Amino acid sequence: MPRKRKLLAQLSALQNTSSFPQINAVEQLNTTPGADPSPKSSKYFVIEKKNSPQLQEDFFNQPCVSLAKSFLGQILVRKLPDGRELWGRIVETEAYLGGEDEASHSKGGKQTQRNAAMFMKPGTLYVYQIYGIYFCMNVSSQGEGAAVLLRSLEPLQGLDAMRELRRASRKAPSRLLKDWQLCNGPSKLCQAFGIDKAFDQRDLTQDAAIWMVPGQDPPGEQDVVATTRIGIGNRGEWAQKPLRFYLRGNRFVSVVDKKVERDMAAKGHSPGS
Repeated sequence: MPRKRKLLAQLSALQNTSSFPQINAVEQLNTTPGADPSPKSSKYFVIEKKNSPQLQEDFFNQPCVSLAKSFLGQILVRKLPDGRELWGRIVETEAYLGGEDEASHSKGGKQTQRNAAMFMKPGTLYVYQIYGIYFCMNVSSQGEGAAVLLRSLEPLQGLDAMRELRRASRKAPSRLLKDWQLCNGPSKLCQAFGIDKAFDQRDLTQDAAIWMVPGQDPPGEQDVVATTRIGIGNRGEWAQKPLRFYLRGNRFVSVVDKKVERDMAAKGHSPGS
């Protein structure tokens, strides 16, 4: 009996311990001082997260324009190396239709090392750099070389961490960013969510650091504004096609089209009706 009691005591001590060995040096460097020292990126935590509701391959496997609209209202989740999670509601997107689209990186159906993710299975991230400094994040859709640009998010969780990441990516000292300024643009949302070229070609249905979950109360057609894309230059008729979509009346959208919204109102399309 004494031997049995001793074994039970040892087992109890093991179960009560809250300290786990760190996975690697990167996790140690990214752990917030004073935070729980247990590793938030161990396989046990990842498995637990993957059991939660999450958008799967069948959601991403739809035509580009349809996917761009369907993204509105969905939630992008980013898990940082220190275990903190950033959540943002997608409020603005742009569709790039592949080979026929003169504004697309895959125009003419040309596949390169840079745009390879656009030709991969739906739900693959395509991350590219602009001006040699900033990053933009796209998601591949159904269709050869087609992808959706994520333009703006409404921050929901982890806003302090987003401010830290935005501040770290801006060289000059700056004033504290307001909530609506954190993710209201494609490069801003990448900064706020710590997205860089390392995320290129990742699978949103499989990755442990970034994924999407369904949003609540999906918007109706009357809540979605369809207008022209931004910053694509002289692309003929493609510059005029209504391939940018955003949630009407949402203050986290990067650029609103007042003319289109007035036209919608004149036709009786009021938000939420």
